[in-house]
Amino acid sequence: MKIVLAQQNYHIGNFEKNTEKIISGINEAKRQGADLVVFSELCVCGYPPRDFLEFNDFIDKCYGAIDEIKQHADTIGVLIGSPARNPVFEGKDHFNAAFLLYEKEIKGEVHKTLLPTYDVFDEYRYFEPAFDWHVLEFKGKRLAVTICEDIWNINDNPLYRFSPMDKLMEQQPDLMINLSASPFDYIHEEERKSVIKSNVIKYKLPMFYCNAVGSQTEIVFDGASLIFDKEGNLSKCLPSFEEAIAGATLNDDGTIAESTVDNITPISHIKPNPLEYNPKLNIKGIHTALVHGIKDYFTKMGFTKAILGSSGGIDSAVTLALACEALGKDNVRAILMPSPYSTEHSVNDAVKLSENLQNPYDIIKITQVYEAFLATLKPIFKDLPFSIAEENIQSRSRGNLLMSIANKFGYILLNTSNKSELATGYGTLYGDMAGGIGVLGDCYKLQVYALAEYINRDREIIPDNIIHKAPSAELRPDQKDADSLPQYDILDKVLYQYIERRKGPSEIKELGFDADVVDRILKLVNSNEYKRNQFCPIIRVSPKAFGVGRRVPIVGKYLS
Repeated sequence: MKIVLAQQNYHIGNFEKNTEKIISGINEAKRQGADLVVFSELCVCGYPPRDFLEFNDFIDKCYGAIDEIKQHADTIGVLIGSPARNPVFEGKDHFNAAFLLYEKEIKGEVHKTLLPTYDVFDEYRYFEPAFDWHVLEFKGKRLAVTICEDIWNINDNPLYRFSPMDKLMEQQPDLMINLSASPFDYIHEEERKSVIKSNVIKYKLPMFYCNAVGSQTEIVFDGASLIFDKEGNLSKCLPSFEEAIAGATLNDDGTIAESTVDNITPISHIKPNPLEYNPKLNIKGIHTALVHGIKDYFTKMGFTKAILGSSGGIDSAVTLALACEALGKDNVRAILMPSPYSTEHSVNDAVKLSENLQNPYDIIKITQVYEAFLATLKPIFKDLPFSIAEENIQSRSRGNLLMSIANKFGYILLNTSNKSELATGYGTLYGDMAGGIGVLGDCYKLQVYALAEYINRDREIIPDNIIHKAPSAELRPDQKDADSLPQYDILDKVLYQYIERRKGPSEIKELGFDADVVDRILKLVNSNEYKRNQFCPIIRVSPKAFGVGRRVPIVGKYLS
């Protein structure tokens, strides 16, 4: 039996395009001589649909799409993911389901059992877990079909009470198939491979695993779908961050002709995040995820052109380079806005960057705007000394100018704040925190430097001076980030332990960090939650990003 995986990039709620794409995938699978083609989790509507699932019309459209798709499942079996109505009067209204289509009919339906409610996932809000388990019969094979999280309960300390595969094994299946929407983060791909291989080793069955690809606002799916034979040998790995349709032929004895011995180590438990912060870890994957995150956000929202403030600093430089790669250099406009405290070399560095990238740029001096604000505020400010108020006027002036140009010409403002700044509140609300999408908001400062080095891997795109000069907001004379924050090589390590690894203050101090520095950093993090709560969506590349995947009280007292 030849089984093909179709990893595709869907658009949430765009039923016409999603259906068209699925039908195209079916036709390609037929061309490849497949008996069965497998699509990803909730492919019919896109993942995650969130509160769209509360609209009956949305569910009606899902069933309408299934009716159209099944007309193309004539000589080939098709496994697709879609919400399904719960026919009983108990529990949630819907299941997260997989449908087997064949001979223009629905031949079977299975429901997801394990519904994640951690990090970016909130499935139990919408779906009822499966309450019965059965294999699907197809062309003499017994298919154990599961959906994403259903195969992740493989560890010694399971998150759920049981594994649906244990139930399905009672019916003696011939193979496992998993429809998934498993997002990218910089450690997740290898962990995912290990989990899938662990299932194969445990159940001694081949696995066909189809993952989604493409970005949905803050969540990036990387594809990398997998096929393993019953011995745990890797038969095929589809490309990362690309749409692809490919498969393998399953022999009756569970072997696959295309199998090769691999070096993937099965695991008996889900590994925690790395113990230590490594800013260069999988920097290539982070770079690719950010480019795809920008591109899909613009494409799916119907946007074409971006704008950003180019300061001559590392964050705006990396953001500009990523945006030019994602959208094309002619579609990204940089605005240089020097203030009385901007250094000449920063302006020159920003100009050189745009010349290297060949993107359009403008220079708008904000001195007159800034002085007009000060003059207007003089009756209230009187002769009080220069403070953060005057610093932030510059940042908000820039934000107003950027948004004005964006409104006039139809640009979307890219935010350039990094995770270290967002964590500590080192940013100005309605100023440099403005934007439609946060490009670097899930990258610590040292990761931004690593991205710059990666961008320059073949030639100098980001000027060397931008990479090596001391970072500064340039909002007062001789200002440096180090005046307000601990050194980034310490700050990032502490933030990583607190945010990604969820270590408390005493645990972080036990790792050898200075107690006063730890207390200072964690107080900054927790006292600035109100700022992050007003921030734009952030492209997620880490195991724990700010935004929908991290929920802490704004007025919480813990560690404050």
